[in-house]
Amino acid sequence: MEQLLPKYVITPQEGKRLNDAFTYHAPVQDQPERYVHLRSLALSLAEQVMAMCPPSRERSLALTKIEEAVMWANASIARNE
Repeated sequence: MEQLLPKYVITPQEGKRLNDAFTYHAPVQDQPERYVHLRSLALSLAEQVMAMCPPSRERSLALTKIEEAVMWANASIARNE
């Protein structure tokens, strides 16, 4: 298999963002407690969705989006503090 040469240049800003996105960020200070709090709130919402919405693709998507919201909220804390 032949090696492809890069077609586009990664800017310093893009390189920083990529490095930040793919680097482990150990929790500091009160971050673990905030992660737990956000997951707890999301669990309450997910339980309400399960209890009030009929089994369906839409309900599954709603639950997935709740999971994604927690993941991105936690990433916001981890990557930006």
